Amino acid sequence: MSKSLARVRRALEEAGLAVDIREVGQARTAQEAADSVGCELDQITKSIIYRAEKTGEAVLFLTAGGNRVDDARASELVGEPLGKADAALIRAQTGFAIGGVAPVGHLNPIRAWLDTRLLDFETVWAAAGTPRHVFPIDPNRLQDLTQARPAEFTG
Repeated sequence: MSKSLARVRRALEEAGLAVDIREVGQARTAQEAADSVGCELDQITKSIIYRAEKTGEAVLFLTAGGNRVDDARASELVGEPLGKADAALIRAQTGFAIGGVAPVGHLNPIRAWLDTRLLDFETVWAAAGTPRHVFPIDPNRLQDLTQARPAEFTG
């Protein structure tokens, strides 16, 4: 088991959640992930990371699979301009590689926002630390675990 996958498993266990991590093959897109677990596209939780330009920190937007982050809205929420987070920043902040960033199990705390569309479902699915693994979770529990602020930031 990869270190990233083990970290996600541990975070879920420590939160008292039943761990149901599933291997889905290569899921390069939210649609591929949705097809592999048999859910709606918007039930896939994408972990989108930006670089906050003034502070240099990574910030996380948990976004429904069919939605795109509106850069201007996201920047307004963060309170500073946002730029592209490179692989090195993502790895240093979260411990995950691009394509497998999980919403939980990060190496370092990260400010996070949650797409309110995710709250329309009883269950959403998120990456479990690799591009091939996902886990189901109640979106309200996801919000609690990540301390993500619900917000409208898609366009």
